[in-house]
Amino acid sequence: MLELKDVKFSVTDAEAPDGKAMRMIIDGISFNFERGKFYAITGPNGSGKTTLARLIMGINPTTSGSIFFEKKNITTLSITDRARAGIAYAFQHPARFKGITCRDLLSIASGKTDEDELVEIIKRVGICSYDFLDKHVNSELSGGEIKKIELATTIARNPKLAIYDEPDTGIDLWTIEPMVYLLKKEQEKYNTTTIVVSHNRTFLEAADSILLIRDGRIAYTGDMKGVEPILMDLSLCPFGEFLEGGKNAECFR
Repeated sequence: MLELKDVKFSVTDAEAPDGKAMRMIIDGISFNFERGKFYAITGPNGSGKTTLARLIMGINPTTSGSIFFEKKNITTLSITDRARAGIAYAFQHPARFKGITCRDLLSIASGKTDEDELVEIIKRVGICSYDFLDKHVNSELSGGEIKKIELATTIARNPKLAIYDEPDTGIDLWTIEPMVYLLKKEQEKYNTTTIVVSHNRTFLEAADSILLIRDGRIAYTGDMKGVEPILMDLSLCPFGEFLEGGKNAECFR
């Protein structure tokens, strides 16, 4: 469905003496994402997990290697063309738009203008109010509400591949499990290949397969049982925090 072949991404290292040396962010990743599966990408901060997601969407261009989507080489395709092909991306920090309403965003995302159809979309993310459609996508909305609207605009397209970059950022702990339930339901109902970048244990446990990224490379692929000892050694907490002493045993009770 989605195949990465020796994908690399490097940037100029400003700290190098000559200011021209390159620093490798993604260092030769190859992986095949199967249709209709739920994947979680995790790893230490700065390991390259969000960069990998951005390369798949085309936000950043690959330095080398190839990306295939449904057997078509999309390595040089623009973000727009990848979106048209069926790839959707939800950012860690959703944008806010002055003068734009939720109705506007949902109409653009879904191609629909009928109010009842738009309400059916927001119901899928737990919003059951016609009045919500006319709220502006700005400071009127809380962090949780803006996150739900972005989720709604993502699933409105019923994408073939949906990428969520740390979807739990800025929301309360009580919202995480319903969010995981929503993404799993969408994945199963529409056979959506789902990729979630997260440190959160709830997302990792929900995944069919976990990719642990470390120093720009895949350090592990498999289930939660296999990755848990590695996460303990890396001092990762499911809520992205560090515990005193560098251990997170209390996080993984």
